[in-house]
Amino acid sequence: MSKIQVFMAERKKPSETLHAWLVMLKAWQSIARYLLPVMMEKGLGQSDFRVLEILLHKGPMPVNAIGPKVDLNPGSVSVAVDRLYKKGFVSRVESSRDRRVRTVSLTEKGRQMFVPLFRRHAALIKRAFQHVSSEELQQLELILKKVGKRAESLAETKSHSQTG
Repeated sequence: MSKIQVFMAERKKPSETLHAWLVMLKAWQSIARYLLPVMMEKGLGQSDFRVLEILLHKGPMPVNAIGPKVDLNPGSVSVAVDRLYKKGFVSRVESSRDRRVRTVSLTEKGRQMFVPLFRRHAALIKRAFQHVSSEELQQLELILKKVGKRAESLAETKSHSQTG
């Protein structure tokens, strides 16, 4: 085989890491498409859902603490909280000590709407993973944590433009 043929053969196959990334991305996209209709039934977008989920599980919190927990920028959190507030799903209370701080809470109306919705969401996720063994789930979790921590470390050191 000539050097050009070898190059072309190699070029057609993505590297193992790139292939794993593409498989992971496609799986994530498929799961997101599978879960999205349930969110849309209640007129919620992904940002709204993430805000409601963190409030359900962690309780009331300042607006500025929500973003880092659900991977949303401050503007997206504010817009989502505004939408949820207008629907009566969350309340916003200004701090008596610092008026710049607003604490967001799930309202009873929000809880009544979201708890059953979240249960359905969890059941759909369970169904998507139905044919994955407990051992495989543990292995997947370990691998994803390992890759995630490495990527986070690289992003923090701003060395993502370098290899290694």
